[in-house]
Amino acid sequence: MPFSAHEDHNLPLQKFESMLKTNDVYFFDSEDFQEIIHHYLDIGKVSLAKKALQISLQQHPASSELKLLKVEILVFENHFDQAEGLLEDIQLLEPNNEEIYIQKANIHSKQDDHKTAIELLRQALSMTDDNADIYSLLGMEYLFVDDYLSAKNAFVECLSEDFEDYSALYNVIYCFDYLEDFDGAIEFLNDYLNRNPYCEVAWHQLGKQFVIKDMYKEALSCFDFAIYSDDTFVGAYLEKGRTLERLKRYNEAIENYEITLELDDPTSFAYLRIGKCHEKLGNKKLAKKFYYKTVHEDPLLDKGWIAITDFYYKQKDYEKALHYINKAINIDSENVLYWKRCATINQHMNLYMEASLAYEKTLKLGNYELQTFISWTDLMLENNDCDVAVDYLLQALEFYPEHADVEYRLAGMYYMLQEQENGDFYLKKALEHNFEEKETLEILFPSIYTQNAVKNIISSFKNPSI
Repeated sequence: MPFSAHEDHNLPLQKFESMLKTNDVYFFDSEDFQEIIHHYLDIGKVSLAKKALQISLQQHPASSELKLLKVEILVFENHFDQAEGLLEDIQLLEPNNEEIYIQKANIHSKQDDHKTAIELLRQALSMTDDNADIYSLLGMEYLFVDDYLSAKNAFVECLSEDFEDYSALYNVIYCFDYLEDFDGAIEFLNDYLNRNPYCEVAWHQLGKQFVIKDMYKEALSCFDFAIYSDDTFVGAYLEKGRTLERLKRYNEAIENYEITLELDDPTSFAYLRIGKCHEKLGNKKLAKKFYYKTVHEDPLLDKGWIAITDFYYKQKDYEKALHYINKAINIDSENVLYWKRCATINQHMNLYMEASLAYEKTLKLGNYELQTFISWTDLMLENNDCDVAVDYLLQALEFYPEHADVEYRLAGMYYMLQEQENGDFYLKKALEHNFEEKETLEILFPSIYTQNAVKNIISSFKNPSI
């Protein structure tokens, strides 16, 4: 428990720190020592916590509570064997102390033995009537083993013990979401709100469930109730803004985002959403203004750089679009989304070498989207690099086997390379997989498409009897 300068229980802490400075020895009762140790642990001063623990055990060598604090520190420092040995000693004296089983469970959890941790926490439940914290720990253990249904039930039990444990409430909804039981989540939250009607967190979560189900009118009502319960709840204003955006009520969305800027420090997310709304309203100058604010507020937010790049790209101002995407790449050169845009913009500017290098970078970063392969090989085709394009299209087929878009391109490029047999092979495969897409060959390879040999192959598929 943290100490406050205006509370009486701050006196033991002052007394203890005075003792450390003067080397005098003062006596403290066991509870004072526990508060002192917890205070240092809470603020991350482990060395002082250990010093207080050492002195406390000299003055109270039989205190189980202090020994359990020692176990906690040993576990924190990964001294599991020592911690388990001390727990065994404590258990001989107090076999029904639930804290022993909780600490044992913690040790097993840290060693990824979650099954044993669950069993130990179940034992701890039978030894105490104060079960809220144990159910919370149990829920987390179930999450570690991906048992979301049991985790959900544990967090529900936690809430039944401690109705205002909002961490457990968030975890319950997380489990419902993972299980895709959105109706179950709505039913649970409605029941919760019947008992706690002014819980802004529950209203906020209920609104998000309605958004998932595209029930925007109901979602807006929930966010309004959340705001009514706590008119400083930034999350509710943000979600209300996003919902209004989905309803294309952009001016109202902006109003809600602007409220968040007044309530708390400005966020790049709010600036970005305001910019998006202004862009939808055709307020280009205001859109640019807020996109600039977005990247200034958080230069690491890729959505900000992408927004401003896409803004100029849509205006066909490719030079500015390239300028901003290059700035983004200078900040994060491993972002695939940046390189994809860099490639597209360079391609529009007829900067073949730069575009090709950007496409290559996207693949090196693990982006194997079909469109990346197609865009890059089409660029190579424009520059008559068919031999190189074939290599990448063959690589694309490894990821997208039997894909006609790739096969038509391979056929055309093999024909251009005078490799008739390979061309015939891939043309037949493409026609077999998607006859209707044969226009791909006609558009990209018009001179090839009109050749009699190619026409005959296409006709044979159109009229199998021939």
